[in-house]
This record gives sequence, C-alpha cells and structure tokens, in this order.
Amino acid sequence: MLSTSPALRRVLLAFCAGLMSFSAAAQDHYPSKPVKFLNSFPPGGPSDLIARSLADELGKTLKQTFIVDNKPGAAGNIGTDQVAKSAPDGYTVLFSIDTVFTVNPHIYKKAPFKPSDFKPVMVLASSGLLVGTHPSRGFKTLADLVNAGKTKGVSYSSAGSGSPGHLSAELFHEATGMKITHVPYKGNTPAVTAVLAGEVDGGVLATPGMLPHVKAGKITALAVTSRQRSSLAPEVPTVAEAGYKGLEQEVLYIAMVPAATPDAVVQTLVKAFTDALAKPEIKQRLSGLDLFYEGLTGAAASKRLSDLSDRYGRVIKATGMKVE
Repeated sequence: MLSTSPALRRVLLAFCAGLMSFSAAAQDHYPSKPVKFLNSFPPGGPSDLIARSLADELGKTLKQTFIVDNKPGAAGNIGTDQVAKSAPDGYTVLFSIDTVFTVNPHIYKKAPFKPSDFKPVMVLASSGLLVGTHPSRGFKTLADLVNAGKTKGVSYSSAGSGSPGHLSAELFHEATGMKITHVPYKGNTPAVTAVLAGEVDGGVLATPGMLPHVKAGKITALAVTSRQRSSLAPEVPTVAEAGYKGLEQEVLYIAMVPAATPDAVVQTLVKAFTDALAKPEIKQRLSGLDLFYEGLTGAAASKRLSDLSDRYGRVIKATGMKVE
C-alpha cells in the first residue's frame, strides 16, 4: 500500500471537496447544457407536439437549448429504454404516453426496462378517444354498436398491437361481451383510413384524426371515451353518458426521468412545465389537440399510473390481449 504524507492527504481531501462542490453547484444551476426531450413515438403525434411546445418555451425561460429527439418503435419501448439507460441528471427527459408503463409491462414478456427505473416529472395532459364507425353500418348510437357486437360481431382498427385503440377493443370486449375482431395498422392515420374505406366496421381512435371525417359525414361519431366531452366535438356524448361508464379510457401524456435523478432537478422541470402550460398560447395548442391539462406530479402522478396499470393488467389477463 502506498503511504501519503499529511500534506498530500490534505491536498487530496481539498481536491475531492472541490469536486463535490463543483457537482453541487452544477446541479444548482441546472440546466447548464442542452437538454434532450426524447419522445418514444413518431413525430407529429400529440406527445411530440407537447414536447416541442415545451422545448420552445423552456428554451426562453431557462436560457438553454432543449432538443426533441424521436425514437419510436415497439409501442414506445425503444425510446423509453434509451432514457432508462441514460445518466440520471435531468439532461435526458422521456416524453411518452402512459401505455408504455401501464400496458407494455403486461404484454411484453421481456421488456428492456422496469417502471421502477423511472419517476414522473409530470402527467402533463390527457385525452379521450373517439368511437367512430363507417356510415354504411347504420349505427346511430353506442348501444347500436354494442348490440351488433354481441350478436354478429364487429371489426375494429387500431394504430397497432398494444396501442390505446387495441386496449379499447379489449375493454369493450371485457365490459360488454362484444365479439370483436381487432385489425392492427401501422399508425393512427392508416387506422382511420381503414374506417373511412369500410375495411373495418369502426375504430376507437384519437379524436383529432377522426373529427374532420366526422364533420364531412364520412365517419359516424358514437361517443368519446374521456370523462368529459371533447372540446372539439361537444355534441358527442361520453361513454358514461351513453350508459357504458366501464368503457372510459384516457391516454395520459407524460414526462419521466430516470429514478435516480435528483429531486432538485425534477422540481426545476416541474416549475418550468407548470409555468409553460399556463400560457394562453400553449393552452390553445393543447385544446386544438383535444387535450385536457392534468399537471399531476410526485405521488399523485405515480398513483394515477399505478391505478391504470392495475386496471389494464386485469383486462389484459382476462382477455388474453397480446402483441402479435
């Protein structure tokens, strides 16, 4: 073992103390370098647009560069895994939807990460889905669709296996006994196109993608799955109003960081997000996407995700839902 003189030991101790002080100072001044918002879904979707809106606003308020990077694939698992393996310092923030944590762990046998690898910054917003059918099917109400599903069966399109639309099909089946043929497509747009073309009877899909066709009379809107009516289509009842509260389903848009990220860094992001989401122009942007502000943080955000995971886990087990 090498021996050191008292003088050298004092120098080494001072050096280590300096490093710790520098590290603490860097944390106190977060962010001191560019921050990456990694979105685990493709560009153009709600989670991507939220990330870009916040990146622009935080760039102004925190005087730092915020970059949005899209890493889609495997129902959000690919990008999420990349964030799980990143340094827990707040410089890589995951933007995604709740299904990565509430559905994927139940349907992927070998997920590359665990929900416990993360902690929430914020449940930013939520949105319902729209239950829409091809006009030729003649369904006028949600009850019409349910009755047809019970007697002869119906087909649903979705944005892919494990997507919110796929989960909706299983929720409908589990809650009502409907016979449903699930037809997965590669994204929301082709799933909507399938309804338009009459390739399927209908779909439970994101409202903004369906609504232009509803207004044009090419898709019949039966209900929305959110707890409240859509601001974009206030004339369409909720599933609860239509008599099927058990079909309520909302997509949560979330920001997460690796679990070991310092609380001080998380709180900086929470305040910046809260301030940005209160701005009228961002409120208007969210409303245009049929999104409702949530703003859940800490234990409240964790509980919301945990409760959803428990609910969806029961449905997935009961219905045998799987990734194909």
